[in-house]
Amino acid sequence: MLGWALTFLIVALIAGALGFGGIAGASVGIAKILFFVFIVLFVVAMLARALRGQPPV
Repeated sequence: MLGWALTFLIVALIAGALGFGGIAGASVGIAKILFFVFIVLFVVAMLARALRGQPPV
């Protein structure tokens, strides 16, 4: 999921550099959403692992 967020960020940067503002804005929005979903899932996974008694890796 983090890879998709980085992909959309790169698409946004390229589109912004070429002057496609609408596409760049949409790509940045998607990248932000995917990044925050990734962070939430990562934290949930770390908490679940800690609650089972296994140390984080």
